[in-house]
Parts: sequence; structure tokens; C-alpha cells
Amino acid sequence: MKQFPPSEILNSLPKQFFAGLVKKVGEYIDLGHDVINLGQGNPDQPTPPHIVAKLQEAAANPLNHKYSPFQGHLYLKQAAADFYLREYGVTLDADKEVAILFGGKAGLVEIPQCLLNPGDTILVPDPGYPDYLSGVALAKAEMVTMPLRERNNFLPDYGELSEEILSKSKLMFLNYPNNPTGATATAEFFEETVKLASENDICVVHDFAYGAIGFDGERPLSFLQVEGAKEIGIEIYTLSKTYNMAGWRVGFAVGNESVISAIELLQDHLYVSLFGAIQEAAAEALTGPQDCVKELNQLYERRRNILIDGLQSLGWKVTAPKGSFFAWLKVPEGLSSEEFATILLDQTHIMVAPGIGFGEFGEGFVRVGLLTTDERLIEAVRRISSLEIFKK
Repeated sequence: MKQFPPSEILNSLPKQFFAGLVKKVGEYIDLGHDVINLGQGNPDQPTPPHIVAKLQEAAANPLNHKYSPFQGHLYLKQAAADFYLREYGVTLDADKEVAILFGGKAGLVEIPQCLLNPGDTILVPDPGYPDYLSGVALAKAEMVTMPLRERNNFLPDYGELSEEILSKSKLMFLNYPNNPTGATATAEFFEETVKLASENDICVVHDFAYGAIGFDGERPLSFLQVEGAKEIGIEIYTLSKTYNMAGWRVGFAVGNESVISAIELLQDHLYVSLFGAIQEAAAEALTGPQDCVKELNQLYERRRNILIDGLQSLGWKVTAPKGSFFAWLKVPEGLSSEEFATILLDQTHIMVAPGIGFGEFGEGFVRVGLLTTDERLIEAVRRISSLEIFKK
């Protein structure tokens, strides 16, 4: 059969680092091993019943069997605006400052194509969500990384960016609570970001995927809560984590009107909006009972405490995350993140994600997901203790 070569754009896309890990885990499972998979970010809880019930009801409505409006139903945009007002005290124009997305990932990949020309500079956190790089590649943009270091609480140090870089930069990605580090941002940091972006004409895109997950009584901040943020940027929110709706592929972008307009223009050429029943269910999630969100946050905090307390009892000097459903753990001295991840998989049948997969400055750490039961986390600690590589 004749082979048709892919385009230069496809060839420029970053390799999926974790695909090989998933394959290796599958091989261990096929051999009959009991693998505890802590390496992926797929929520393990079901979507709350009242949201599922709304989908079932809406799916039976013939009006939802037709094409939805290109830019989505206004009732879902209004639900997103009402959600932001209720949760964060942020006022949004539902018609002009909200764009419905096919999941948060889609928006993050689309936004560089909306605002950048080939060769334009974008600032990206390192370590960071790997799919940021996909949008950079598709836009043929130039990427400058912002190191996230433990000594700076995994916040970028803007003092490391030269005037030349700042003058060339048109877009910046941020993500708090952070994947993979579990760090959270302060109001002071966001204020500094707004000032920097305003002075240098940089659009800020804040990935707020884990906005509902904060620990120790601390509620994660929305970027838009900071004065002036809406003038220079947007925030991308997904229902995947807050409501366990990862497979539903629904989210939204909110903020600067011109950026929202650009997203909707691009999506007009790619899609004909989401299935109407999913839009109805998403609106129910945002405006309906929120007890499920509180309970989910408590679940992740309990799991975090089980894991971190257990690992610390072994002598592993680890720090508890402040948000998200990930823990970012230092690897033992003398080992790379990939070497340590391989040891865990080979000797204990635990999968973790090597930090190097999230960028150069992810080296020296592994990411662990809090996405399995208490019992499995306790078992993971027991298996790690058998390695006897940590000193109490």
C-alpha cells in the first residue's frame, strides 16, 4: 500500500513521552502483575448522578439532535458566568467574555494558533503540561521556558527574563494549582504577572484545570480575581476535574473579549459546537448542587495525607502538594527521574511519571497521582518500603 508522508506540521509535533510508559505498564499487566498506576491524570471517580441524569433527560430531547449554535448555547455561557460570579466574585459578559471549549486541552492547543504568527515568542512553564508544546508547534512559534524551581515555590522568577525576551513575547502560559508540581499561586504573584504582561503587551493564559482542588483550608485563586487580569488575559477552566467529567470533553475560556472572539472564530472553522445534551448537563454541573465538589476535594486531601504521611514515615523527604491531585516527589540522590521510575515499576510494580517528561526542570522529581483508593495508596507505600532505599 502506498504510504503518504505526513505534513511538516505533523512531523513538528512533540513526541508523546508517556505513550511508552503506558505501553510498558500494559506489558506488565499482560504478564499478570498487579500494577498500581499512579502515573496518569485520569480521575477515578464517576460523574455525580444529578449531572448524568440531566444528560439522560436532555439526550431524549429532539432539539438536541440538531446542530447546536456554532459558538454554543448562551445558557451554558451564562452558567459559566454565574459560576465565576458565585465562586470567585468575577463578573463576566456571557456573550462576549465566555467561549465554550471541547475540553480544556483543546483551548490550550488552540490559543497559540489564535494569537501567534510563525516565529512569535511564547513563554511556557518548565516543568509543565506537555500539551502546551503541541499548540506551540502548530502555531510555528518560538518557545522560551520559565523554570519552576522548588526554592521559588515552583513559581517562575520573572527577573530571569531579559528585556529582549519580554519585548518579543506575545503569549504566556501559567497553571495554578500546578501540574505537575501541585504548587499554588499567591495574589501577589498574579499581581506581578498582570503588571509584567501589561507593560510588555503579553497575553496571559491561565490554565485553571485544578481550580477546585486546594488543601489545608486554602482555596485556589482564579487569575481573574486580580485587578486588571481580564484586560490582559484569559483563564481556561475544564469540568473534567471539578465534576469528574473528563470523558465528556467540555470546558470554557473566560476573560479578555478579543481573545475570546479569536477562539470562537477558529472554532467556527473546526467544529459545530458540542452536543446540546452535554451542554445542558454542563450547565447543570456549574449551577446545580455543589456538595459533590466539596466531597471530592476532601477525598483528594485524605488521599494526599495517606500518601505523604506514609512516604515520610519511610524516611523519604517529600513535600505535600498544596493543590491539584498530584504529588511532586524528589527522587533519591544518584538516580534520574527515569531511572527511579523504572526501579519502581520493575521492582514494586508501581507506575509513576518521570519528571523529565514535563521538561528539563522536571528532572529530579516524579509525579504521583492521587487517583486510586486509600487501600491502594497504603499498598504502594508498603511496596516502596520493601526497596529499603530511604533512611528513617
